[in-house]
Amino acid sequence: MSGTPEGPVHPEPAETHTAEPALTERHTGREEAELRDYRAAFRVARLAMALVDRDGVVVAANDSLGALLGTEAGALREQAAADLVDLASDERTWHAYREVLRGRRSRFRCTRRLKHADGRSLWAEVTVAPVPGGRRVLLSIADISDRRELQARLRHLQMHDPVTRLPNRALFFERLAAALEEPAALREPYESHESYGYGRTGRIGLCYLDLDGFKAVNDTLGHRVGDRLLAAVAGRLTECADSDGYTRSGGHLVARLGGDEFAILVEDSTGTEQLTDLARSVLDALQEPFDLAGQRLSVSASIGVVERSGRGATATALMQAADTTLYWAKADGKARWTLFDPERNAHRMTRQALSSTLRPAVEDGEFALEYQPLVDLADGAVRGVEALVRWHHPQFGPLPPNRFIGIAEEDGSIVELGRWILRTACRQARQWQKDHPRERPLFVSVNVAVRQVWDSDLVADVAGILAETGLAPHLLQLELTESAVMGSAGRPLQALQALSDMGVRIAIDDFGTGYSNLAYLSRLPVSVLKLDGSFVRGFQDEEHANAADELIVEALVRLAHRLGLTVTAECVETAGQASRLRRIGCDTGQGWLYSRAVTPERIAELIGTEPLPA
Repeated sequence: MSGTPEGPVHPEPAETHTAEPALTERHTGREEAELRDYRAAFRVARLAMALVDRDGVVVAANDSLGALLGTEAGALREQAAADLVDLASDERTWHAYREVLRGRRSRFRCTRRLKHADGRSLWAEVTVAPVPGGRRVLLSIADISDRRELQARLRHLQMHDPVTRLPNRALFFERLAAALEEPAALREPYESHESYGYGRTGRIGLCYLDLDGFKAVNDTLGHRVGDRLLAAVAGRLTECADSDGYTRSGGHLVARLGGDEFAILVEDSTGTEQLTDLARSVLDALQEPFDLAGQRLSVSASIGVVERSGRGATATALMQAADTTLYWAKADGKARWTLFDPERNAHRMTRQALSSTLRPAVEDGEFALEYQPLVDLADGAVRGVEALVRWHHPQFGPLPPNRFIGIAEEDGSIVELGRWILRTACRQARQWQKDHPRERPLFVSVNVAVRQVWDSDLVADVAGILAETGLAPHLLQLELTESAVMGSAGRPLQALQALSDMGVRIAIDDFGTGYSNLAYLSRLPVSVLKLDGSFVRGFQDEEHANAADELIVEALVRLAHRLGLTVTAECVETAGQASRLRRIGCDTGQGWLYSRAVTPERIAELIGTEPLPA
């Protein structure tokens, strides 16, 4: 293309002469030479440029601008500069451009996508700045298409996983955040689309999955085979997502979040059924064997499924729900999908809250003990009590042991809590003894978790507490579950033997529900069997009695007595049960027939009083 700007590229001579002082002939010649140089530089410059008057009309354009737009430079004169480079497409850019034209702004720069005459698109960086000393502005346009393409390539590499070619964690969260940030006012009610069956529902869904046992593939076959398997899995996930349908923004986003974790994001989902159907199709697809360079592999996956309204949701909350649900799927047996359950999650959150506050609660005095009488079935006299811990939680109120003991055993806080229970119960038993010196002293029974035996020196703890409180060893009974005691060996067995030698009584709690290895009883330092309440519940009146339960209990009582053990029946609730237990020789009973767990003051009132009803 050829062509030169017509007319001056600087303000017209008349304007210049009136604005500048008179020049000598020598100066005038030099100025004219400089103007010629400026015009030549403008004409041959590789940077596309145009002079624009204060009305926004092109006065002159160089050949580079004509080449950039695919036209003759002369054809650009008299055209609106804003139309040539799309400066009026948004209000902010248009306002900035007008401000420069009016002399109220020094310059501005923007990026625009332009169309070449042959239909090609190009990216351009447009700069508008006033010409010093004149009434025109200089429009310069740099072709940055190569730079943009390089940036796009770099972004693709940055946002995609090199193994599977899927979007990575960064791009997934960027897309998820964008989907959740869309203003609710722009969402349309769902209407079936003629071609694809999608619309704007304002809802969002997520299938979050990882492969079951993938580590074994890497460990046994190597990371190269593992990477091939990941790529093959990615392909099947993409097929499942594509076959599920399309949203307003295209297909569902399938991403690799790291390791063997993948996610499928469903924007504008139509409900939980769509997500669960997708999860089923993923499980079915992954169950088909993979043929990888001679290796035939089978895998399964666990999938957490979340579907909810996008209104008010956050990416963090959605991913937390998905992660929790994936954990449920694994805990429930793997190779399955699990749908997010708000009630189950609330229970989990409560459990976490209890776990985080359990240790300080011991120091803060939030625990208290209540005591349930252990009654002699022969005469109805109270012989002892079982100490039962209660947690007076400042947020959740009074909590029974089954709400927190399991948590304490898991995180190890049972050692400190158990030590507190033991000390408090022994101190209370000794206090009753002091307050009622003429009455037969009550023994106190305290539950001990097997972790207390492993994670602390239980023998030293018991010896120290008995010495501290002054309670005689034979007035302390320690209860361990049957499953813990029956498998005792090594350190636990040594501890139990040392405690028994000290004079402390050892009881097996919930007997009959665990191993029930009767031959093992003779080898253990046990003095008491506590029959599980499930046997006692069969002891109804004569008409509704369970004969099998009675025969089993009778046999257990006889065996225990032959071994020198006493037997306590738990969950005694009726006089009929007490009568039948007494008839077959059971020694003591415990249950609501006699009393629920009560405060220490109430136990003190029972000492020395008439026997409880049998």
